[in-house]
Amino acid sequence: MLYTNLKHLETEQEVREVVENNEKVMICCGRMGPMCLPVYSIMEELEPEYPHIAFYDQDFDIPAAGIIKNLPDCALFMGLPFTVYFKNGKVAAATTSIQNKDQVTKILDTELGN
Repeated sequence: MLYTNLKHLETEQEVREVVENNEKVMICCGRMGPMCLPVYSIMEELEPEYPHIAFYDQDFDIPAAGIIKNLPDCALFMGLPFTVYFKNGKVAAATTSIQNKDQVTKILDTELGN
């Protein structure tokens, strides 16, 4: 279980529904560790500024995380978290490892737009 103030995805069905029912989605799949915590904090900070984007986290160590871990866009990822940005049901961008606020904001603005 992730202890964040983000909405949590715990099943593959939940991931599918979120991606299908929201035009723009950011999912951070990770653990409660030093590489992931800053990304969760950035997401919590940016969520009010981007009301048109659905922000979610997912525990890396649950079976349902396979839906993110097995995406072709994540095939070569080595570090946590795996952060995937969806637009209209398709992967718009994916990153691995720690990201800073500027990096996340740039992806939100360029790939998911306003």
